[in-house]
Amino acid sequence: MYKGKILVVEDEAIVALGIQSNLERLGYAVVGRASTGQEALALAEASRPDLVLMDVMLNGGGMDGIDTAQELHERFNLPVVYLSAATDEKTLERAKRTDPFGYITKPFKDYELSLAIEVALYKSRTEARLQESERLLSTTLCSLAEAVVATDTEGRVTYMNPAAAVMLGVEAEQTLGQEVASVFTILEQDTRLPITGLEEICCPRSAQPMCEDMLLVTPAGLEMPVGLSVSPMLGSRGDFRGRVLVLRNVALRKKAEAELQGSMEALRTAFRQTVRALASMAEKRDPYTAGHQQRVAKLACAIGRDLGLSPETLEGLEVAGTLHDIGKVYVPAEILAKPARLSHMEMGIMKSHSEVGFEILREVTFPWPVARSVLEHHERLDGSGYPGGLKGTEISQEARILAVADVVEAMSSHRPYRAALGLARALEEIKAGRGRLYDAEAVDACLALMDGGGFTFDGPEPCPPGPAPDFSLRSAHVSPEAVAVTEE
Repeated sequence: MYKGKILVVEDEAIVALGIQSNLERLGYAVVGRASTGQEALALAEASRPDLVLMDVMLNGGGMDGIDTAQELHERFNLPVVYLSAATDEKTLERAKRTDPFGYITKPFKDYELSLAIEVALYKSRTEARLQESERLLSTTLCSLAEAVVATDTEGRVTYMNPAAAVMLGVEAEQTLGQEVASVFTILEQDTRLPITGLEEICCPRSAQPMCEDMLLVTPAGLEMPVGLSVSPMLGSRGDFRGRVLVLRNVALRKKAEAELQGSMEALRTAFRQTVRALASMAEKRDPYTAGHQQRVAKLACAIGRDLGLSPETLEGLEVAGTLHDIGKVYVPAEILAKPARLSHMEMGIMKSHSEVGFEILREVTFPWPVARSVLEHHERLDGSGYPGGLKGTEISQEARILAVADVVEAMSSHRPYRAALGLARALEEIKAGRGRLYDAEAVDACLALMDGGGFTFDGPEPCPPGPAPDFSLRSAHVSPEAVAVTEE
């Protein structure tokens, strides 16, 4: 079985032949024999052996075995095992400085030679793997965009990768041995106070491994927003050896987030303006009921918030309320403004507005069920509503809330065919239909808002999400209700 390639450097030919014979008998391949240092260097370059057996006392060529071993180590990183009868202290001291992998005193036995070679080869392969890992780690750290700083147990810098040197504006070598606090400072971004206990706050095992919203202050006084994580370095027995700090410049990300936020706000503004523009189409049809959709949206939001709906759901409820009568664009203006009871045919046309609104909005990609809410806002719990005759929870929660808000606002306001019936009459209507026509929770919330809850149609906006909507726009409405007073 092949055990490795060995170069023998021995100036006594008979001894060299004996060593070669022993090595080959033990299963090693001898790639050459050299009697001088120069010859050994040439053979090593040509054959690249796994190990060199080196006689310490070489004659000729101006180089002894120790000088040759030093050259082999520096040029080819080859492991060397010394063979020598010389054991004086001065020679041993010189030999140790070349980092030998073994030292055998002549004369030696075969098993001593085999043992020394096996140990040397094992040590050499282990160190080669370790050096390969170190090179890989060094290459990885040097290629990282994040700044990496390692410290010892006292908080002094032991390593800094190129990205850290660039970020801090320093020479990495000049920072070695300095305390981290003298190289850079980490501040809390809002208070600008130095942060302590980073190893507990920003440890990879914590819930937030990369701490954000921190401010790095460089030696030159420059400031930049950074993310930071801190990891302890532990020895083979779990003993604390220092820390590794990883800093990430988040200035570009912060700028991108701010730009994205600005774009989102602009998009949200455009979206809400589009919603108001759609709502205003119905307003142009009947200026006598201007503002109905906005007031319904406002009351619906107040009810929804009282019921504990999420901000996202409340925003969708507001949009649905603002557009719930958009289908009135299909209804002729003379029917909308007719100052008398509607005929059966006219009532049929009027009732089609929820379906028309659904058809208008169904192709719009809202993040909420706006089109469905518009379609169902005239449905009633007992199935007496329209257009689908839905019952109970078949009707969406948003539509059930809109139904209550729609009745209260419509009965409270003036219409071309009648004077305002008043808020008290409207509240009596929803109270009478509680649990039968109208959602009980929505009715209770509405009654609470109107009775000491502080709600008024002219009060502040109750919907929390997004920019405050503009309620100055007006829209038309004639609300057909079960009691017939709002359609006659």
